[in-house]
Amino acid sequence: MASDFDVTTDIAKSPQLLYDAWLDSDGHSKMTGSPAEVSANPGGQFKAWDGYIWGENLELEPGKRIVQSWRTSEFTNNEEDSQIEVLFEENETGGTKITLRHTNLPEHGAQYEQGWQESYFDPMKLYFEG
Repeated sequence: MASDFDVTTDIAKSPQLLYDAWLDSDGHSKMTGSPAEVSANPGGQFKAWDGYIWGENLELEPGKRIVQSWRTSEFTNNEEDSQIEVLFEENETGGTKITLRHTNLPEHGAQYEQGWQESYFDPMKLYFEG
């Protein structure tokens, strides 16, 4: 049975800056602290965390929203891709509220909720707000 979750954080930078960093190989690598190859084009492929994560850009709304197919090396061949939707919304302080919705996860997918916090949001806060 598939599972879903949302994780949210606030970062004191603009939505456009964070969106651009997410879809840029150098920016993505710097904000997470791990090498990444990322495309900023619809249908473009990405891989991150030394190939542990990979997928494809499904929908892109510049500065606002990224939708990607997503899987890790822990997915079995018969498990479907999961999907992430990353929303970038300006918050009341002029920074950004990031909401990441992770859907269609396999049964073992609940572990990724903590992974998003520890491997993305925590290093992003350190990098951008340092």
